[in-house]
Amino acid sequence: MIMMMMMCSMWMWVVLVAIAGALLVLRSILKNVNWWLYESKLGVKQYSLPPGDMGWPFIGNMWSFLSAFKSKDPDSFISSFVSRFGRTGMYKTMMFGNPSIIVTTPEICKRVLTDDDKFTPGWPQSTIELIGKRSFISMSYEEHKRLRRLTSSSINGMEALSLYLTYIEKNVKSSLEKWANMGQIEFLTEIRKLTFKIIMHIFLSSESEHVMEALEREYTALNHGVRAMCINIPGFAYHKAFKARKNLVAIFQSIVDERRNLRKGYLPGKAKDMMDALIDLEDDERKLSDEDIIDIMLMYLNAGHESSGHITMWATFFLQKHPEYLQKAKVSS
Repeated sequence: MIMMMMMCSMWMWVVLVAIAGALLVLRSILKNVNWWLYESKLGVKQYSLPPGDMGWPFIGNMWSFLSAFKSKDPDSFISSFVSRFGRTGMYKTMMFGNPSIIVTTPEICKRVLTDDDKFTPGWPQSTIELIGKRSFISMSYEEHKRLRRLTSSSINGMEALSLYLTYIEKNVKSSLEKWANMGQIEFLTEIRKLTFKIIMHIFLSSESEHVMEALEREYTALNHGVRAMCINIPGFAYHKAFKARKNLVAIFQSIVDERRNLRKGYLPGKAKDMMDALIDLEDDERKLSDEDIIDIMLMYLNAGHESSGHITMWATFFLQKHPEYLQKAKVSS
């Protein structure tokens, strides 16, 4: 009886060891799938790649990336590469379904960001589907340059800025007074609302508060999907973002249709806002189509909702952290 129990116990351990070994072998195979798919095809060039981890098949390192950026320590994602592979400044990885190189030092980042010939902008196809195929992020350099030239003056020109300055100053002041009486606030959320309200006024000055609130909600959902995994299944962030894009396109299309109907029979006059300016835009090549206008609006308003909010938040954070520079800023202003 004792012998049988010992034999059963031994076989149980053999089975457990075999299962553990099989799992380790399976893990090793899965961790090398991306190497076989992407690195092995490079031949001897693969040995020039920086150190790093290509992660799991198809998923890559997205799980650890997303979990880090949803935590209170987003730097932990890069820190894990530094601790495992050293402070090399470059690491190979698999992000958004594409083999990638992450650069982390100021010197290398500067070189990448300033050398437009060797390092052209690139976005995952999933992001292009959300922001728009006619937006700046997916068009050729020549077309990008043309549309930037046509649209930037309507936003950044001295005449345009002078028109909006009073509105911006008034809203910043009222928002600061409001936040001062709210107790503890989530600063990024509040600053997003402020910057979005301002850029909405620049683009759609005559639209109702109801339309603006609806757009803000949809943009929040859209941005949750821009850097999410491309899983277009109900319940996932990308699916919600894709629905938000459809809603935003429908809202903008109705606004474009209404503006075009109002302008029928009238010669283009002085634009009231950016939407009017986009409808009136024309150069030697062509006028903008509805798809062009909608994707440009989606892109610019997304910048107003996200980029401006984050820039303002970080500027405020670092000025508070370094009061000597805050004092210099006050003196220079």
